[in-house]
Amino acid sequence: MGYACSYVSIAGLKASDKRCYPIQMTLDIMMPYYGSFDHFRSAVNSVINQSDPDWRLVIIDDVYPDPAPGAWARKITDTRVTYLRNEANLRPSRNYNKAIGLASSEFVVIMGCDDVLLAGYVARIHELIEQFPQATVIQPGVTVIDENGRSFLPLTDRVKNLYRLSGRGARTASGERLAISLLNGNWTYFPSLAWRTSSLKPVGFRTDLDVVQDLAKLLELTWAGATLVVDDQKVFAYRRHSRSLSAETGVDGTKFVQENTLFSEAAADARSRGWRRAARSAQLHLSSRLNAATELPTALRSHESSRRRLLVHHIFGGRSPTKGL
Repeated sequence: MGYACSYVSIAGLKASDKRCYPIQMTLDIMMPYYGSFDHFRSAVNSVINQSDPDWRLVIIDDVYPDPAPGAWARKITDTRVTYLRNEANLRPSRNYNKAIGLASSEFVVIMGCDDVLLAGYVARIHELIEQFPQATVIQPGVTVIDENGRSFLPLTDRVKNLYRLSGRGARTASGERLAISLLNGNWTYFPSLAWRTSSLKPVGFRTDLDVVQDLAKLLELTWAGATLVVDDQKVFAYRRHSRSLSAETGVDGTKFVQENTLFSEAAADARSRGWRRAARSAQLHLSSRLNAATELPTALRSHESSRRRLLVHHIFGGRSPTKGL
């Protein structure tokens, strides 16, 4: 498993003597780390326990204050696992970009340190790479788990399913159809995505977007003609809990400031390509407005006027104010 077949012509041999040689397709799994030790341990073990052994794991500790996780990781004897610790805290986007710089394989996964790979994740990604050699990004099937590892389906993920690309089995999307789908509601799961490394290397993720940098990159690649592969076979467990960065930045409104910036830029990019329907989806960003509406009751109870104003602006239109953030 984890091999592709390539026909190689060797000088001096007749055409009938050509052979099919297996080429190794090691999957780079980068794991920026800052969080729960228990979740981190489960995440690392889920990689080590893959049915397909053709992977490489690089843990990038973003100066987590508890030394115990790092000490545990350093004791791992599997030579496919590397542990690194940053000299200073880089925060998400810069740590993701460091991960990209360390990637050397054709495809790379930037896995969450609290998520879990199901046993067949690497094997399925390898199958999809073979099946869709034109793929830029691969979105495998995902199940959602809570803090304790139990499967559940909260409202956020029920909504994601509504926006997910239609169809069954492994399928592809590109162009305006893909842009509209992503702009209507980002139904992808960033930590589960397998990216073609060469598509990330030139620029990386935007460092001004610590929450929606994944959507920004997906749109950037879509403008450039990328192909996204979507699969239904569930091989990744995404952990959703109240302490995640997106959950924390939703209440204070930071996420919606970033989304306003992103959707405004996306509308202009779509118009420049003549993609009118995509531009309209960016201008409406309905799912983002609805998401902000769910945060408004909490903001009202907090008695913080700047947060209330920001959410109201985002829900009902206009550029969100940034004062007080």
